Amino acid sequence: MANSRQLAAELGDVLLARGESIATAESCTGGMIAAAITDIPGSSAWFSHGVVSYGNQAKQQLLGVQASSLMDHGAVSEQVVREMAAGAQALAAADWAVAVSGIAGPDGGSPEKPVGLVWLAIAHPGGQTEAWRCHFGGDREAVRRQSVEEALSQLLTRVHGHLRAA
Repeated sequence: MANSRQLAAELGDVLLARGESIATAESCTGGMIAAAITDIPGSSAWFSHGVVSYGNQAKQQLLGVQASSLMDHGAVSEQVVREMAAGAQALAAADWAVAVSGIAGPDGGSPEKPVGLVWLAIAHPGGQTEAWRCHFGGDREAVRRQSVEEALSQLLTRVHGHLRAA
């Protein structure tokens, strides 16, 4: 994952320079975002928490995702990734958090939620959380890799664009 490593290193440089931190909440990527981050020497200065919440029970217990959100929308949904990101941000007392939940395959898809569907969310400093969906192609590994790269790339864009409060 050369691209993920490069993105994580650049993200770390920006966060470190600004004195900010990040947390992760991952489902379908199983900790791959946290792994890309912790591959960077010195990442402990800007990263302290990564939660792998693969099952719904973990999403609820570790991140505070509401049972009603899981029941009404499903684990792979805008509502759930928003709650995952906010939960990770609160748990770590981090400035930023990123969350991902998707269907990496090869099974588990449906017409409404096909294999390759991934929802991502970023919790910003100050309480704003944004979410978006992607549909990635390829096998399980390709979907997971693309999810990691999308998360890190979008996070880097948001951090660059966010004005640090004085």
